[in-house]
Amino acid sequence: MPRSLRYLITYILLILLALFMMGPFLWLLSVSLMPGRNVFANPPAILPTFIAFDNYVQVWNFMNFPRYIMNTVVITLLGVAFNILLSCLTAYPLAAFRFKGRNLIFTLLISTMIIPSATAMIVHYLTIQSFHLGNTFLGVVLPAAVSVFNIFLMRQTFLGIPADIRDSGKMDGASELRIFIQLVMPLVKPGIAVIGLLEVMAFWNNFLWPIVVLDDPQKYPLAAALTYLNGQFSYNFGWIAAGTMISVLPIITVFLFTQKYYMEGIAGAIKG
Repeated sequence: MPRSLRYLITYILLILLALFMMGPFLWLLSVSLMPGRNVFANPPAILPTFIAFDNYVQVWNFMNFPRYIMNTVVITLLGVAFNILLSCLTAYPLAAFRFKGRNLIFTLLISTMIIPSATAMIVHYLTIQSFHLGNTFLGVVLPAAVSVFNIFLMRQTFLGIPADIRDSGKMDGASELRIFIQLVMPLVKPGIAVIGLLEVMAFWNNFLWPIVVLDDPQKYPLAAALTYLNGQFSYNFGWIAAGTMISVLPIITVFLFTQKYYMEGIAGAIKG
């Protein structure tokens, strides 16, 4: 079989697979553009008869989207900042320093990944309440302020940095903190971008924990607000689809701008 024909068949199969994986998203986009309420007719309507943005306008006017988006942005920025800072500060000593018990500490951290996160929800809730952080954005962020996966990712990234970088800084009389900030951190930007992208998606789409912690619905992030108001949209799936499309648009935008760093970060972590 000629190479060009093999490439053609491969690309056709990849395009079909991509369309299959994007099927639910494309159907949701189609529903958001459909006028009327009955999108589950028999036979079901897959493509809109004509494009209309009435659902977007109506759901935007019905819900206080600016407030929910601002709540989501604040929670997401706090969560991303905590994860980047804490994962880097934890992973760097495990990668660069030699001390007794280093491998044991890393093994214990990795072993906690087998524990389902849902099992710790009660403990997290009691802890947040004991610190009087209930109904606050900080109470939403702190239980997920750092993850073991991020620590593992940054440790592998730090391991890929040559030891000569730290040695050159020591020869110039730089402190360990200065070496970490000025020499090491600029070299791990792809790994930081991976953490940023993953945590942006996690905090932006988080809906269960904010509902548990936040008593005031006006403080809900966007995903939780859509779930909270789902009952009011029970017979208007166009509004639900439009609200969901509005909520996922920032995630798509962030991924489009950071996909290069995401691939570099994953490749660097695997190599490390």
